[in-house]
This record gives sequence, structure tokens and C-alpha cells, in this order.
Amino acid sequence: MKEIIKIAQLKKEYTMGKIKVPALNGINFNINKGEFVAIMGPSGSGKSTLMHILGCLDTATEGEYFLNAKNVSNLQKKNLATIRNKQIGFVFQTFNLLPNLNIQKNVELPLMYAGMSAKRREKIAKKVLADVGLSDRLRHKPAELSGGQRQRVAIARAIVNDPAIILADEPTGNLDTNSGNDILSIFSDLNAKGHTVIMVTHDPVVAKKAHRIIHIVDGLIQNGDNS
Repeated sequence: MKEIIKIAQLKKEYTMGKIKVPALNGINFNINKGEFVAIMGPSGSGKSTLMHILGCLDTATEGEYFLNAKNVSNLQKKNLATIRNKQIGFVFQTFNLLPNLNIQKNVELPLMYAGMSAKRREKIAKKVLADVGLSDRLRHKPAELSGGQRQRVAIARAIVNDPAIILADEPTGNLDTNSGNDILSIFSDLNAKGHTVIMVTHDPVVAKKAHRIIHIVDGLIQNGDNS
């Protein structure tokens, strides 16, 4: 399979006053196009830091990150933003929806930023909302939806630009078991359609829904998880 992500000797440290705090300690792994991978670890293990780097929201202190064979490790923020908008869709535990917009407008936002016409983005937003089972909620605002429905909106927004990679950070963390299982089924369906799905979780039951699990502890990948 074609490699979509390659991480080589990646390190990340934060400066707190005069103290340097390591978050990632020289990790290596590859992810192939079309994989469904879970990144699993306890709180403070470095998994969220890794997710931010994979999503081009942050950069490493040392090491290299290749995305679609392009080294993005040292790109400027403007270039990283372009990559995020075109290649990566984000799903967060807290949904991150705009409360004053209805769900159709929330989903249209990435298309608006891309300069798409109102007619075209409305058509695409309606389609992806139908794909996640929310055709009858287009005019509802986030506060009028359940947690599971809001996460479906967040997924629709994440896939509206048809990204190659979907990054999900604890996507079921605020949901009950049934709603969480529904969300995981959507991720499985998206993966079956060709999206590469990378999901951060601390929950072993959730992680088992992925095809491969990368365990991270104290900023290091555990042996056997770097393939």
C-alpha cells in the first residue's frame, strides 16, 4: 500500500519558564493510505501532541514528518494552514461547532473559506449531512441536537472538503455507549470509502474498532507498533 504518513525520530518539547518538558522522545512509525489506525495511550503520554503535529497544528522540535512524501516538518504556518484545509479533516471530542449557526452553515464553513459559491457549498453540505443521517436537521442549531448528533455534524464538517486524512481526537469521549458506537460505525464507513482515519483514544474498546493500534507511553512508541 502507498505510504501517506512517515514519522522519523520525531521529538517535541515545551519550554515552561526555564524548564524544558519533553512530550515526544524520538518516535518512528508509518501509516499507509486507507488505514484505520488508533493512537492509544494514557493521559500525558504524548498522544495529543502527536495528533497536533500530524494535523499540522503544531511542529516538532526535532525529526521529520512526511505527508504524501512531502517533508512538512519545517514549513511556515501559512503553508501548514493550506495543507490542513486541503488534506486533513478534524473531529474533536468537544465538537467545536459554532453555536449561532445552524448545522448546514457549520458544515459549509470550510467550503466558504475555500471560496466556493453559496449554491455549490449548500449542495455539498446537504449531501454530507445526509450521509451522516441528518437530512432532517439542517436548520437546527447545535444546542438543539444530542451529543451524538453534534458529533455527526462535526464529522460532516470534517469530510466536506473530501480530505485524504481524518484525524479524530477522543471522538466518543463525550458520548454514551450507543452514540459512540454509531460514530465509530461512521468512521468505519468512511475508511471503507478510502479515507485514512487516525483516531486518538485512551479507551481500549474504542481502539479495537481500528485495524491497527499504535501505543504511546511517556512520549515513546512501544515496541512492535512502528510498522
